[in-house]
Amino acid sequence: MNSFCSRKVIRNIFVIRRLIFLLPMLLVIGTFPAMATVKDEKSTVSEKKWSAELQLKRYFRSHTSYEFGNPFPPFQAPLSRLEFPMNTWWAGGEVRRSFSRFSIGAEVLAAIPMESDSLMKDSDWDDDSRPDIKTIYSESHCRMEPSYMIRGDVDLKVGDWLGIPVWFDLRPVAGVRWQRFTLVAHDGFQTELGANPEPLPGDSIRFVQTYWQYFLGIRAVYDLERHLKVPRLKLHGQLDWAYVDGDNSDHHLLRTGNRMTYEKTRGDAWHASLGLKVGLTENINAGVEFEYLRIRSEGSHQLVNDLFGIDFSFDNGVKVWSDQFNLMMSLEYMF
Repeated sequence: MNSFCSRKVIRNIFVIRRLIFLLPMLLVIGTFPAMATVKDEKSTVSEKKWSAELQLKRYFRSHTSYEFGNPFPPFQAPLSRLEFPMNTWWAGGEVRRSFSRFSIGAEVLAAIPMESDSLMKDSDWDDDSRPDIKTIYSESHCRMEPSYMIRGDVDLKVGDWLGIPVWFDLRPVAGVRWQRFTLVAHDGFQTELGANPEPLPGDSIRFVQTYWQYFLGIRAVYDLERHLKVPRLKLHGQLDWAYVDGDNSDHHLLRTGNRMTYEKTRGDAWHASLGLKVGLTENINAGVEFEYLRIRSEGSHQLVNDLFGIDFSFDNGVKVWSDQFNLMMSLEYMF
């Protein structure tokens, strides 16, 4: 466990150092006068430098899940799998500052505490003589408690360097996404193989999952106004890849003692978005966007129960993953 943590710390330091190096380089390149293109003076003066955007997101078919295997013979994997739905509403906003060559933005979102529209699922394969048979299964209602997402990024205009027309704005982008989900399973039913379902009244599991995502990708904007003559109608999208650091805690509230498990994982993520924006007034745009984020990671599992003096770790079959779909509506004010 100590060796794993040491490697993880070294890796995190390396990733952060790379990002710290990359972001200033983008800024330096963006402000390097020899590379700057000549702009029309009138358009430069009238261009809006700041934007503030209000956002409302609805997540659907979304979850964060984990599983682990048996550290003892017959080493079945998975031994246990837990799937937490996160089909809820989120609200927040983004602020962005644009310069002649680059832009910097920050986004903050918070979950609206509510019940997810899907059930939490808990599955176990704990019969060592029949490791392929699911022996215990439960479904419970699941509520989202205060949860947050934060993103910061910087992009760099390169289209003119590549000879791309002005109506297609292509930019490399780099940044960091942080997500923290707090989910509580409650009021469910559990079925053991060959037995009748039994109720699980009240709160049964309190689960907290955090993801750090260090991403690099491409952002693009296509000007549709030239075709449809609609004010500031633009198609925009982004595709990026991220290195992921994940950790979670799972408190089984109905177990004897203070029974906790922890996963520490690393992996990667793919993120894609596609949307439309249109001008409503001189300073206000309205938008709609579809977004998908896919996270996959592996690592270690730790089981702790202070009543019984249990504290051990292993890495057999430990996986943490998430699929996140959302549709966003937004209002943007430019100034």
